[in-house]
Amino acid sequence: MQYQWYPGHMAKAKRMMQEDMKLIDVVIELVDARIPLSSKNPDIDTLAGNKSRVILLNKYDMADQRFTTAWKEYFEAKGYFVALVNSKAGNGVKQVKDIVNKACEAKIERDRKKGILNRPVRAMVVGIPNVGKSTFINSFVGKASTKTGNKPGVTKGKQWIRLSKTIELLDTPGILWPKFEDQSVGLRLAMIGSINDNIINTTDLAMELIIFLSNFYPKALMNRYEIDLPEALKGQKETMPVLEKLAFKRSCLLKGGEPDTEKAAAILIDDFRSIRLGNLTLEFPEPIAKEMSEPKTIVKDDHKA
Repeated sequence: MQYQWYPGHMAKAKRMMQEDMKLIDVVIELVDARIPLSSKNPDIDTLAGNKSRVILLNKYDMADQRFTTAWKEYFEAKGYFVALVNSKAGNGVKQVKDIVNKACEAKIERDRKKGILNRPVRAMVVGIPNVGKSTFINSFVGKASTKTGNKPGVTKGKQWIRLSKTIELLDTPGILWPKFEDQSVGLRLAMIGSINDNIINTTDLAMELIIFLSNFYPKALMNRYEIDLPEALKGQKETMPVLEKLAFKRSCLLKGGEPDTEKAAAILIDDFRSIRLGNLTLEFPEPIAKEMSEPKTIVKDDHKA
């Protein structure tokens, strides 16, 4: 299955961002800590040019902490200023102001030498749909200044928010990019809910999730659903029996007692997104990724679902 979603309003939003970039001093990009690279829009790098860059690893509370620190170091090595945040709970949000000021030290010093004092830093907040931008801004500003939701595409237009005398924020709609060269990127985005669920085959998505979990986090499945797993799963032919077991365990049955795999698939995806399966990371930075070539190498006995 091809995982792709780029409605017309995203193309319009990208043009708006390009036009507004000349007003901006620093770009704050939120990525999902469970898939930091797949949730990082490559178009932002082109749009931002030589602007200062801040990466926020949002929803770090949902990710496997064994790899979140490695992702932070990965982006810092590439020249980004990085922070771990849980926008919903507000964890890590307060430190972002200091990080933004640090990222803009050179700009602030240039202004000072020109005699420009107390000019606020202008920051553009960007990110893919459903990454938590609006929730972050609400937490950062300290009040419900933007509309939030758990569906991709809630923010439709740009909004300026004055945080203080020193920082102004420009909120922007969540945008993807026109084409995923690697379909595994689209697959991961679909798993976390950044692609509209209405255009996705839920059963296919759930089977892909089962394949990943069975190879890297088998205890997440076994502990949650009390089911046994084969040694390793590779394709849908091997995966469907696992989804059927899950259906029976959750009493998802059709008339005649047949397993309702579509309903079971929806339960599995919801359990993953709601961290009922545990804190899981779906992709790993180099050089850790090379160490992950062998299935189940990252599973530890103390992992709890």
